[in-house]
Amino acid sequence: MQEIAEKLKIAIKDLYGLDFNPEITSAPDNLDADYSSNAPLKLAKELHKPPMQIAEELNQKLNANISHPGFLNFALSDDYLWKSINDLCKNFDDSIRMNEYDGKTIVAEFSDPNPFKILHAGHFYTSIMGDALSRLYESAGAKVIRANFGGDVGLHVAKTIYILLQKKLDTFTIEDMGKCYVEGTIAYDDDEEAHQKITELNKQIYQINNEDIHGTPLSDLYWKGRELSYEYFKDFYASIGVKFDKYYPESSVANLGLETVKKELKKGVYEYSDGAVVFKGERFGLHTRVFINKEGVPTYEAKDVGLIFQKDKDYHFDKSVVITGSEQLDYMKVVLKSVEQYAPDLVAKTTHLTHGLVKLPGNVKMSSRKGNFLKAVDVINLVKTALKEAYNSTDEKVSLAAIKYAFLKYKMGGDIIFDPNESVKMTGNSGPYLLYSCVRAKKILASIKSKGTADEISDTTIHEKNLIKKVLEYKGILQEAIVEMAPHKLANYLYELAQEFSRFYENCPVAGSNKEQRRAKIVQAYLDTMIHGLNILGIDIPEEM
Repeated sequence: MQEIAEKLKIAIKDLYGLDFNPEITSAPDNLDADYSSNAPLKLAKELHKPPMQIAEELNQKLNANISHPGFLNFALSDDYLWKSINDLCKNFDDSIRMNEYDGKTIVAEFSDPNPFKILHAGHFYTSIMGDALSRLYESAGAKVIRANFGGDVGLHVAKTIYILLQKKLDTFTIEDMGKCYVEGTIAYDDDEEAHQKITELNKQIYQINNEDIHGTPLSDLYWKGRELSYEYFKDFYASIGVKFDKYYPESSVANLGLETVKKELKKGVYEYSDGAVVFKGERFGLHTRVFINKEGVPTYEAKDVGLIFQKDKDYHFDKSVVITGSEQLDYMKVVLKSVEQYAPDLVAKTTHLTHGLVKLPGNVKMSSRKGNFLKAVDVINLVKTALKEAYNSTDEKVSLAAIKYAFLKYKMGGDIIFDPNESVKMTGNSGPYLLYSCVRAKKILASIKSKGTADEISDTTIHEKNLIKKVLEYKGILQEAIVEMAPHKLANYLYELAQEFSRFYENCPVAGSNKEQRRAKIVQAYLDTMIHGLNILGIDIPEEM
């Protein structure tokens, strides 16, 4: 399909001088063809010609059939299909390799948990999505830096420590800190005295971090809580197979952000308002946000400014991708618009992607501030329980595959209803279904005894042809997923491919058949494609299921 699109694109360029990307789709069943393009219909208005005339002109350079009202239809020969599948099996990696990002550096920032708080399902989701996007870019030749940005200073820390100080705990866990954050948030919102004390604590903690102060009760409590949080993050990421190359604590970029905002304040980009430094976004259709508060402390906004410049200083990136929850959309618009006034090149290279909430069936509203949220570890435990109850299995790879695929099969942006029981099903659109399909393919290949030459190409069956065609679509799907930053396109393709393999398996015996060798080639190409695609999604295939 990709090869057809390239040939059609060249023909359009040669005949009309236009850079046009034609759409190629599967041909309708009533046509004696495999693929179709409506390019003549799309070009008719611009060229001021009837679609059928354009189709006839293009077909002088192509081996296609024409149908009304202006479609080009392409049929693939058996020789072409078998040559393609043989070439793919001989050198799979080179056959599907892309070089769109060769020599490019991409910083992918995702997950972004805050120390002193519990990881929730949203952190789990963005960790999986960010890792999949990073792997997509790497498959196209990019050097990807996986970055993680978290608030080791800020009001959330002060709220947690305020309650820890009241409880006077000698030892505490990450769960204890999570509970203290909830209590501290309530106190900050409802109690004026607590509000003032937490505000003062926030300034003291900023000073402790900024000046690396140790040896006081407050500083010891702060450093202990921060270290405990980092170990907790490290263990969780290792458990889900996600790595990071760089962790940026907010404190590490706070001064750079503060200095940058103060510098641009003098130039009129930012301005004073009631003692604070703000960026007034209304002139750009946005809203006003505070970058330095009345106490002179940089806010989240200023720290994000510092982060943008620090990432560029560290890596001189060609592209920066930032993934956050959708609640950060308007916030990031203001931050980026402010930076655009004095560093437009950095903003032009920055892409902000957002996602919705991860919810359980029933659409229960959850809030980390109230403590009734879906924790990251809850997601894992729910899936493990569902897998155990359904199949008496405790396979870690299957559990993770169920979660990762359930997250990645949806287009990023809206809320996700995560159903643990649906995620572990061995039938339907699930991770375990894809794994089972791969394990089945492995068993087929292991059962083949002979290593003879491929069978003579003749009477290719519809199920052989359909599976080969689907496998050959893989590179084009990868390119779409990369260009559109859409792992869901790859995930859905793999499901469709597994379905096609299931139909092939039911209708085309392999081991011991008179077409064993050639069908084994198809199975091998299928398995190679699934392994490569699932690896990009961060999913490992078990040996047995």
